[in-house]
Amino acid sequence: MGKILEVDLFYPIQNYFKIIGYEVYGEVHHCDVVAIKDDHLIIVELKRSLNIDLLIQATKRQRLTDTVYIAIPKPKFSLRTKKWKDICYLVRRLELGLIVVSFQKSGAFAEVKIDPGPFDRNKSMQFSKKRRENLIKEIKGRHGDYNVGGSTQTKIMTAYKENCIHIACCLEHFGPLSPKNLRELGTGDKTPSILHKNYYGWFERVKRGTYIISEKGKNELKSYPETRNYYYGIISKTETSSFNTP
Repeated sequence: MGKILEVDLFYPIQNYFKIIGYEVYGEVHHCDVVAIKDDHLIIVELKRSLNIDLLIQATKRQRLTDTVYIAIPKPKFSLRTKKWKDICYLVRRLELGLIVVSFQKSGAFAEVKIDPGPFDRNKSMQFSKKRRENLIKEIKGRHGDYNVGGSTQTKIMTAYKENCIHIACCLEHFGPLSPKNLRELGTGDKTPSILHKNYYGWFERVKRGTYIISEKGKNELKSYPETRNYYYGIISKTETSSFNTP
């Protein structure tokens, strides 16, 4: 099939609603498709692709009825992708319905993917409770604001990376240390896991239970001067005599 037009979406959608008992009309008071059965009114807005104009148009139709659908040709990308899931979330969030129209050699047919309905924001937030907790935990784990919002293709400072920098600074300053020594210096409960995983390659185990900072760690630590200075400020206040270094 050649280029799909909005009018190509009309007949499959008309057939769909007629089969389930609705009277269907096109272009009624600027609404692309209107279906009615008894007092139940449905409005469908048609577009060749899902865009902001379609969403605005559809949400305006919600002034007329609670049952508003948007209809688009079935996308060429997989409906199992994150992109499609995000689209469906947005449609549900706006309390709209979603119809996709498939065009095949045997003909075109409409399929309802989402029915319009109330969006339960509290349930949605409850479902995302763990993500919220992780977000707050990440904020509390940072000791400075080293990132610029909207940045791409730049190094992002995270609480995990700060923890790694703290450990690296301690090893750089004090020399070989055990995970226990490091925790006593305030590097936190994740210290053994960070040393073991060695995600950035900053640490080396010189013997069982004893670590040093690697050459890579020394070099890359210079890339984070603000964070490094912060932790060296903490280290300078530490009474090194309280710790037995290996």
